[in-house]
Amino acid sequence: MKFLSIILTLTSALMISSNDQPTAESLIQSAENYLRSNTYYAEMKITSVRPKYERTMTLKSWSKGTKKGVILITSPAKEKGIVFLKLEDQVWNWMPALDRVIKMPPSMMGQSWMGTDFTNDDLIQQSSTIDDYDCKIVGEEKVEGVDCYRLELIPKEDAMVVWGKLEMWIEKGGTYIMKQHFYDEDLDLINTMQGYNVKTFGDKTIPSKMVMIPQDKNGHQTILEYMDMKLGMEIEDEFFTVQGIKNLD
Repeated sequence: MKFLSIILTLTSALMISSNDQPTAESLIQSAENYLRSNTYYAEMKITSVRPKYERTMTLKSWSKGTKKGVILITSPAKEKGIVFLKLEDQVWNWMPALDRVIKMPPSMMGQSWMGTDFTNDDLIQQSSTIDDYDCKIVGEEKVEGVDCYRLELIPKEDAMVVWGKLEMWIEKGGTYIMKQHFYDEDLDLINTMQGYNVKTFGDKTIPSKMVMIPQDKNGHQTILEYMDMKLGMEIEDEFFTVQGIKNLD
């Protein structure tokens, strides 16, 4: 989740071995690339549910390949116009009310994204699962009726990552992640993210709703819903620049 993306997808050939049993790395690479390796545009709604209130934001998101991404908040009015830019391994935040672009330090990636239960890293996906984790397949399970491989991911010794362990349930074709568990350094379960309502947008099939639930906060959850998605459009590289994000609407 991760979150903004939690959002992206595939080249024409899935990176799954010719054996009956794929490798954990090939499944993860395929699922991470399934949206991200194409040009991509999506409109989303994020609802933060709390015991005494609900708060909804709407977003627009663009990506080109795996290294360029933009998220624009379109509502509510207080946050409208705020932009996040991912370029290679750097992340910037445009704050129109302050007329200022802020470069986000790595220390902020584990913090809450805009008051939701997603972290900055969940949505912006700065870390690389393949580069930062040792991965293995530990079983097969159904999630919401979808046949999945269950994977365990342990951080590499020198990896600068938020989580102490991850578990993923990836659809057997390697196209999308149906469920994730996020553990802290003490291997306590912190968050669960699960997909629902699998739909097809263009030629891509993904869960159209992702729900993030923190384990230690009763009554808290964040729901991300895809409202629209377009793939394969032309997006100039100049769009993904610090100067370019100041002019979005």
